[in-house]
Amino acid sequence: MNSAGKPLLIYDGDCNFCGRWAARWKTLTGDRIDYSPSQKVAGRFPQIPPERFQASVILVEPGGDIFSGAEAVFRALRHAPGRQWLYGAYRKVPGFAPVSEGFYRLVARRRFLFSKLTSWLWGNHLEPSTYYLSRWLFLRLLGLTYLIAFISFWTQMDGLVGDNGIWPAATYLKNIRAQLGPERFRLFPTLLWLYPHSGFLSALCGAGVLGSILLVMGIFQVPVLCMLWAAYLSIVVAGGDFMSFQWDILLLETGLLSAFFAPAQLLPKLARETRPSPLVLWLLRWLLFRLVFSSGAVKLASGDETWRHLTALSCHFETQPLPVALAWYAHQLPRWFQKISTALMFAIELAAPFFIFSPRRLRLLAFYPIVFLMLLIMLTGNYCFFNILTVALCLLLLDDAALKPFFPEKWAARWDGKDAPNTSGRWPERTLHAAALGAAALALVVTGVEMAGLFYRPLRLPAGLHRVLNYAAPFRSINGYGLFAVMTTSRREIILEGSDDAKDWKAYEFKWKPGDLSRRPGYIAPFQPRLDWQMWFAALGRPQDSPWFANFAFRLLEGSPEVLALLKYNPFPQAPPRYLRAQFYDYHFTGWEEKRKTGNWWRRELLGPYLPPVSLQRREDVGVSN
Repeated sequence: MNSAGKPLLIYDGDCNFCGRWAARWKTLTGDRIDYSPSQKVAGRFPQIPPERFQASVILVEPGGDIFSGAEAVFRALRHAPGRQWLYGAYRKVPGFAPVSEGFYRLVARRRFLFSKLTSWLWGNHLEPSTYYLSRWLFLRLLGLTYLIAFISFWTQMDGLVGDNGIWPAATYLKNIRAQLGPERFRLFPTLLWLYPHSGFLSALCGAGVLGSILLVMGIFQVPVLCMLWAAYLSIVVAGGDFMSFQWDILLLETGLLSAFFAPAQLLPKLARETRPSPLVLWLLRWLLFRLVFSSGAVKLASGDETWRHLTALSCHFETQPLPVALAWYAHQLPRWFQKISTALMFAIELAAPFFIFSPRRLRLLAFYPIVFLMLLIMLTGNYCFFNILTVALCLLLLDDAALKPFFPEKWAARWDGKDAPNTSGRWPERTLHAAALGAAALALVVTGVEMAGLFYRPLRLPAGLHRVLNYAAPFRSINGYGLFAVMTTSRREIILEGSDDAKDWKAYEFKWKPGDLSRRPGYIAPFQPRLDWQMWFAALGRPQDSPWFANFAFRLLEGSPEVLALLKYNPFPQAPPRYLRAQFYDYHFTGWEEKRKTGNWWRRELLGPYLPPVSLQRREDVGVSN
């Protein structure tokens, strides 16, 4: 009989493999179970043959009952929070017990092999991973991303959606209110309904900047994350086309999940942080999986020939929205190298994500390739804060054991988890956990259906799920992803020109999009020049496809200071021109020889007019919105 009052798990102390797993189970069960090597306690149990100790672990219950093998392990794990279901499955699920015992015997007979396999998958330590350092880094990088996003928009707000901007948010919301009435609150959720004016929009940006700084400092993290999500959602909704990018909705989804992932205390107390939620950690990893895998899957599902034949990079570097100087050099690389690079990209986007849910060491096969891909994208293009946010999500693939070597020893020791308060047994936490579990199941179903839609079209949804998707969509926090599904194989550029006499035309110059052939493509990321980006999309269609474009043209004719501040060069500094037109050009990178002779980064060919000459007297001809 075990008289200690607690179950006793006995393992072979001469087996390093057995000792490592016993240490892991001890971490899970805590002091609710005693652990001891058989070499120390075998004499207390003469009824157990010595060879049985060598064959499997033994669990001795306080009443004297003895269990071995898989049953002993599962009975012990009944005392580990969240692991009780294993013993329930062992007892009640048909076939579970014999399969478990058979696998246990296989492992016991091949300990050397499975010891090597365990070391390869988990490393030398099998204690459950903790994520205090990972969460600390992730939330700081998320705060930095929010800070960049709010400042970037704030500095452009007046010219984009201000009262004298291209697409005034106040007018936009006024029109929505007139058309939708009370339904606008659900379809266009924004705090600007409280006060639909530029001043309040600016106040939201200011609150976002302050909240981002607080998040980086670790102060009031949960309420701050809720505020940041609400403020940024409000800006995205009011910003219309200028706030319709995938990284905007990625930031919203990441930010909302992070509100349930952040430590609960209001002020930073490093050694007392609550344990990161395993459920929300899984959802954030699922978000990373969807983001990366979908980016690869949509390229294949689209049927685009350039992706299928691995020739996409032969045009991507010069046709991407805002190229950088390094993209010019990447464009000159041999075609065979670009094909290999495209194949490598597919390998990363389609294979690496499946390691996200693997054991500790295999997760590195997701972390390093995805981060490497993000760095390459960052070096060869201006993709705003997308890369930083993706790298932040990748940090959640690393546990504290992987990150501690990069932190001062005394500082990292504060997150050893020993002092973390255990609140899992209290009814509020149980209720929140149940609610989070339900929300997680819903998110998994919705996002899983969206991913299935990549491969099965048209996808018929149950009516109930269709309603859920319709109600969730306006909040932009359960999303589908996938960039560059179809490669743009030519670069069309819109060049705006003004004139006082409709004969002598002078070109406006943008800050970042191509225009002047000799200007070096520059870096602006992680900030986003949203007008320059929208000009790229406008060039893919007609002026009628971009309702804001006509407004932009007439703001230039009016000489709006807010709009002109978005440009690099105004050829009419004294007074706005009488006429304005937009010419359509086909742009290409120059080659080595042409660049050496001319110094130009670009060459171009005139295709024709994009917008015929207009004047203030002809506003109604092109459908200008006030």
